[in-house]
Order: sequence, then C-alpha cells, then structure tokens
Amino acid sequence: MAKDKKAKAAEKKVRVAQKQEKKATKKEKKVKTKGKPDDSDAEDVDLDAVLAEFARKQEQFLKVTEVPCEPPSPRTSSTFIANPASDNELFLFGGEYYNGATASFYNDLFIYNISKDSWRLVTSPNSPLPRSGHAWCRGGNTKDIYLFGGEFSSPKQGTFYHYNDFWRFEPSAREWTRVESKGKNAAPPARSGHRMTYWKNYILLWGGFQDTSATTKYLADLWVYDCTNFTWHSPVLPPASAKPDARSSFSFLPHEKGAVLYGGYSRVKATAGGKQSSKGGGGGGGTRVVLKPVVHQDTWFLRIVPPPTDAPSTTLPKFHWERRKKPANLPNPARAGATMAFHKGRGILFGGVHDVEESEEGIESEFFNNLFAWNVERNRFFPLTLRRPRVSKKVAVNERGGRRGRGKADEEELLRNLAALEATGKLDGGEGVVEVAKLEEDEEEKREEKPKIFEMPHPRFNAQLTVQDDVLYIFGGTFDKGDREYTFDEVWAIDLGKLDGVKEIYKREIEDWQGSEDEDSEDDEDDESSDEEDDHSETASTAATSVSQGPSAAEKDVLEPEEEAGSAEETSALTDTLPHPRPFESLRDFYARTSNQWQDIVIDELSRITGGQGRSVKELKTTAFVHAEEKWWDCREEIRALEDEQEQAGIGEVVSIADKAANGGGPGAVGRRR
Repeated sequence: MAKDKKAKAAEKKVRVAQKQEKKATKKEKKVKTKGKPDDSDAEDVDLDAVLAEFARKQEQFLKVTEVPCEPPSPRTSSTFIANPASDNELFLFGGEYYNGATASFYNDLFIYNISKDSWRLVTSPNSPLPRSGHAWCRGGNTKDIYLFGGEFSSPKQGTFYHYNDFWRFEPSAREWTRVESKGKNAAPPARSGHRMTYWKNYILLWGGFQDTSATTKYLADLWVYDCTNFTWHSPVLPPASAKPDARSSFSFLPHEKGAVLYGGYSRVKATAGGKQSSKGGGGGGGTRVVLKPVVHQDTWFLRIVPPPTDAPSTTLPKFHWERRKKPANLPNPARAGATMAFHKGRGILFGGVHDVEESEEGIESEFFNNLFAWNVERNRFFPLTLRRPRVSKKVAVNERGGRRGRGKADEEELLRNLAALEATGKLDGGEGVVEVAKLEEDEEEKREEKPKIFEMPHPRFNAQLTVQDDVLYIFGGTFDKGDREYTFDEVWAIDLGKLDGVKEIYKREIEDWQGSEDEDSEDDEDDESSDEEDDHSETASTAATSVSQGPSAAEKDVLEPEEEAGSAEETSALTDTLPHPRPFESLRDFYARTSNQWQDIVIDELSRITGGQGRSVKELKTTAFVHAEEKWWDCREEIRALEDEQEQAGIGEVVSIADKAANGGGPGAVGRRR
C-alpha cells in the first residue's frame, strides 16, 4: 500500500509538471505570435507585450557593437542627421515600412562614412524601441544628439502607441542614454510628427499629433529642454499673443535669436452639406462635420530673450511668437510633405505633394522633385536648378609641352620605376612594372567618384534630408500611384555650392508590394510618366524664367511682425555696402579678394562694442572669414542667376581691370584679348 501511495504521488507530480510546462509553452507561443506581423490581427495585438519582447531581445546585446553592413532597408518617417562631432558621418535611425499588407517598425542605427562610401550597423543593449515619426537634433552647444517621441503600431495599423521618452546619443561612443528629466514638468506629452531644433544650450520642441485610432489631435505646445540643468520647461507665453496653429510635419530651423517655423499639415473640422437620399422621397438637407486637410504656408519667428547676465543659471529665457510676413516666391502650388534641412542660415526644401480632392472615391495627387533655398533673413524662396559644370580651358599638366612638361613626365616615370624596383626588383619593361601599374589602376578605380546625373531624383514626399560639409543628402521618400505606395530605398547627394549634378550613393528597387494594385496603373504608366516629365520641365522652366525676368529682391526686415499687404519693401543682397561676390567666384577667391575689407568691418564692430580690445589677429581673421562666408551664401542664389544670364550671353568670367593690373596686366593687356 505504501508503494502504491508513493507511485500515485510521483505520477501526480509528473502530471502537474507537464501541465505547467504546457501552460508556459502556450504562453510563450502567444507572445511570439503577437510579435509576428504576418500572423497577428490588429484587434488582438497587445502592443505592450510586443514592445516588452523587443526590449528583452535587445538586452541580449552585452555591449555596443559596430559592424559593416549593406545600406538600410526601405523605410519612411525615419530620422537622418549629420554627425555634429565629425564632418565625415551621417546617422540614420528608425522608421517604418508598409508593404501593402503589414507595417514594420525599426530601431536600427546606421552610420554612413562619406569618405569611404561604406555603411555600418550599430547595436546596443540600451537603445530606443522601434518607432517612426520621432524627432531628433543636436544638443545646442554640445556635440550630442537628442531624440524624443515617435509612434509604434500593430502590424495592421489598427492600434497606435505614442512614445514620450527622451534619449541622448553620444556620436563618438555610439552610446544611447535614456534621459530622466527633473523638475515639475517631467517631459512633454507623447506625440509624433513634431520637430526639434536648438538654441545655445537649449532644445526646442513644438507641435506634432496624437493618434488614438479614432481621432487625431494636433498639438501647438512649446517645450524647452535645458541641456545644462537637465530639465524640461513649458514656458509661459505672453497673454493674448498670437501663436501658430496646431500642426505636424512642419520645418523648424535654428536662428541666432531663436528659431523659425514654416509650413506644416493638419486637419481641421468643417461642415459639409448633406446628400440627398437615394431611396426617393425628400432629400436629407442636414450638414455633417468632416475633417478638412490644411497645408500651411505661414512663417513664424520664435524670439528668445536671454536672461540678465547676473541671473541664476536656472533662470529661463523669455519666449514669444511673432508672425512673419508672407514669404516671397513661395513654392506653387502649396505642398505637404516638403522636407527642409538647415544650411548656412537658410533652409533647403525638397519634394512634396499637392492633393486635389476630386471626389469622395479618391484623391488626385501631384508630386514634386523641385529644390528650393529659403533665405531665412530675407524670407524669400529661391529655386535651385542643376547645371552642367563649365568646361575648363586649362591644359592638363602631363599634356603641356616645353621643358617643364617633359620634366614632370620624367619625374613621374622615375617614381613609377622606383616603386616597381622596390616591389619586384625589376625595372621598366619587366612584369613587376605591369603589376604595379595594374595595382595603381585598381586603386584609382576604387577612389573614382561615382558618376553624376543632371536631373533631380524622382518626385516624392517625406524624404529625409541632411547637410554635411555643404553637401545635401536625400534619403528615401514616398510616392503613390493608384493603390500602390512606393517607398524609395536610395540616397542621393547634391553639392549646394556647385549644383553640378546629383550623385547616386546607392539605389535599390522595391518589389515586395503585397497590397492591391490599380488595374489601369500599368497601362497608363508610360502616359502619366511622360505627362509628369512635361509638367516638371514646364515648372522648372517657369521657375527659371521667374528668376531671370522677375525682380531678384527680398523683403527688408523679415523678423518684424506681419504687416498689411503691399507694405513690404524689398531689397537685394547685392545692393548693400558690404563686399559681395562676383559671378563665377568661389568662396576662397571671394575671401582672398575682400579679406582686408572684412577685417576692417570686424574691427569697426568691435570698436563700437568693446573699444577693439581683447581680440588677437587670428581671431579677427577667423571672424572676418565667418562674415565673408555668410555673405557668400546669402548672395549665392542671386549670383547664380547672374551667372546663368552671362553664360547665355557668352560671358564665362568677370574680372575687374584693377585685379588685372594687380596681377601684372593693365588696360593694354585687356585690350589685346579682344
């Protein structure tokens, strides 16, 4: 009997253990199923469980790793920024991709090395969870990068989750740190579609939206993060003062006296007339409330007044919004999803989409690939068009005749022979020289720059932009055709100083669309694409005509509040008393010609402020170069218009008689070149 009792007890323990094991296995399968986009249903997904699973997998990384990788997979609503601590790297984080059936979200960090043309993937045990629609910017006077918010959704996009976490990224160490702020205001509310920029040691956050699947709430609150005291603030604005309407997807750029805001998108409630009943009888004459899309084109200046110098370090500056005048030469028609990057006191705008609601069944959309420069100080847009580089008339060194040319060729041949002799012990004519020459050719091919094209990338909206070392980089973007949504997987580069073509960093085709497609889209593709090309060429020619024939003027004072229409005075950057560049003159040549004038200007400014004391010669030259560079970029668009006009007239270069005389020539020398 005792043995039977012991046997029954042992069997009972085994059954209990098996039952517990089955429960654990079932629970684990349930969690894994929720993490799989293809097997999940939007209504059954527990987003907290999915995010917890992401966090658990991420903890498996023991340290920060950085490995070579292929370029990023296609995605939209990611963030793209130049490394503030280096002029050779770009960072890409997060984003989402929709293939027609399900949405995937990412939290991978890619680094593009510009000089090596290579990509690297960074993994970390402590990094933000997958998201899209987030915002980041450099941390004011620091070289760190700060990230806030974003969104995550179920694979079927039936349930949304908005973040309100705040992160600091150290570019040199590749490390993420979650920032737990102090003070009464712990952090801004959760959101996505917002924008952030910086001013001195502060980070400015404004706008965005919150989506609860049923409704979308647009935000218009301002938040300020103090990078020195590590606290968030919600500044109190002056009572009864104007402020921008709530919106998302706007442009928010830094300014030495605050920040500037342009454009954006929102949906506002509006009333629409009711439809007549289709079942006979009287028609329904009631009204209904609909959400009307609004593409904003207004500009605002967030003026920041620093606290007194003797105030405590925790004293917050004063903030207030000022509505600016309507920008001159606005992109037409108004477009949403036109993204902007900051460069040398101006915004570089690319792409966008203009929707025309023809009926309730569908929306007709027009996409753009135009490039504009928004001069922030003068509040004027300038179209930027590509042009082929001018053919240089200089003869190559190795093609020149005479003693100097032959001596250079002999020197190069001697160096090649010495290299071959050191490598193989054979002189010219041996196999060693051939091998060395072949290695040199291979290295030259590796260093050879990628070819450029002289047309802008395909029209799109919501592309990611950043500028590094005067070069604009364009990542991704979205284009709709019929029922299909194309997410571009490519990066392009444009030199903003030369505008001498578009360089393809990489480009991949997307062929995994799983949604429905318009049956007529393939038949009409060729016709529509040709129509689009005609429309874009006509738009480009119209823009070029407006530059050459219209007044190259700008508004006099754009930081003043908006005035009555017709009262704005316009001026040109080329008509003031400061030195300005000449057509076809590089920044280096411009400063070499006018450096003494700029130094005199700096000395005059210092004498009015501090009596001209406390500055060394090196500091004076540095400040003078900064002034000259600002002036060169401020005049860049107008100078390019003059260059185009002179090239059409057959003038390739403008040199003053005084410069020719300084270089050993005179009026007679100029006359002999007729």
